[in-house]
Amino acid sequence: MRIVIAGGHGQIALRLERLLAARGDEAVGIIRNPQQSQDLTDAGAEPALLDLESATVEQTAQVLRGADAAVFAAGAGPNSGTARKDTVDRDAAVLFADAAEAAGVRRYLVVSSMGADPGHPGDEVFDVYLRAKGAADADVRSRTALDWTILRPGMLTNDAGTGQVLLAASTGRGPIPRDDVAATLLELLDTPATAGLTLEAISGNVPVTVAVKDVAGN
Repeated sequence: MRIVIAGGHGQIALRLERLLAARGDEAVGIIRNPQQSQDLTDAGAEPALLDLESATVEQTAQVLRGADAAVFAAGAGPNSGTARKDTVDRDAAVLFADAAEAAGVRRYLVVSSMGADPGHPGDEVFDVYLRAKGAADADVRSRTALDWTILRPGMLTNDAGTGQVLLAASTGRGPIPRDDVAATLLELLDTPATAGLTLEAISGNVPVTVAVKDVAGN
């Protein structure tokens, strides 16, 4: 498979790229900083230089053409201000979905956030972030041309993955290693029957492969 990942230098994206490369798939990571290219190459991925805050739909679609799936894992980052929550976490996600449609890429995964809601109250930066992610999720869910799955992990940690998760429409709060988020994304890519689902994920006691099959109804 050829998988194009927006936010290709993110911590979850790099983990996913390594997993894809290890099994012989072709991972393409979209980055805006050319200095990050070597990190992607080291992970076994092909870097694609593109700034999703300024790129057009057609420019983005050019990167996506021929892909089997698209993964939106980009984010403005914890140190960014409120403006970039809208331009990256919301607007870039919508642009990437537009580009996937234009390129004919149906399978579309989103790394969102637990609590994402376009109507989330509050004026803190994190409140703006949750509204931006919620608005992006709502946009993706409205699209019939995409076989989308939205994954909303709990509190992300850099602990070693356990390979076991709790995956459901609602899990309650809890932590999850980034390793296990990446492993879950890989399994979702392999499970088209999860299209149309918005899922939360935290650490649990069910192997990732089994957890994904369970939510897919297999």
